[in-house]
Amino acid sequence: MRVLGVDPGLTRCGVGVVDSQPGRRASLVEVGVLLSPAGASVDLRLLQIAQGLDEWLDRVVPDVVAVERVFAQHNVSTVMGTAQVAGLAMLAAARRSIPVAMHTPSEVKAAVTGSGTAGKAQVQQMVTRILGLTEIPRPADAADALALAICHLWRPAGALQGGERHEMTSAQRAWAAAEQAARRTPPRR
Repeated sequence: MRVLGVDPGLTRCGVGVVDSQPGRRASLVEVGVLLSPAGASVDLRLLQIAQGLDEWLDRVVPDVVAVERVFAQHNVSTVMGTAQVAGLAMLAAARRSIPVAMHTPSEVKAAVTGSGTAGKAQVQQMVTRILGLTEIPRPADAADALALAICHLWRPAGALQGGERHEMTSAQRAWAAAEQAARRTPPRR
């Protein structure tokens, strides 16, 4: 499976592609950052990011696009830009009939480091180790995009958008069924 991870941001949008390997391993395909000038109007910045996402999707042809789930922040303008770019990534994938997965920052941290409260430096170090890189991907947005892609490889079920419209692997279906059953079963006392 090939996963394109997107760490959405209006100024810097991290993009990273990983392929799954046997034995719960991953390999780096490509990583980068899409930039838009802070001084430009928001519509033109979004257009620039959208064009960059289109180029990446057409070039690397992922099986799934994993996007960071936007969460509330104190800075409304930051969360708005992040949400807008996340929407662009989801739309670009949907136009190509590529399933989209959403993962929260704590899910990503837990999948990559084992702790949902890990710091950025720990996530970056684990991404470097998991992918067998000689140095940490820079800037941090690039490493975060790779972490999202790795997270999806290791936690694929339950995050796919689009419901039955997208085909899931048998493993993804089994995982999703187990998660649904766990939610329906009341906890024992």
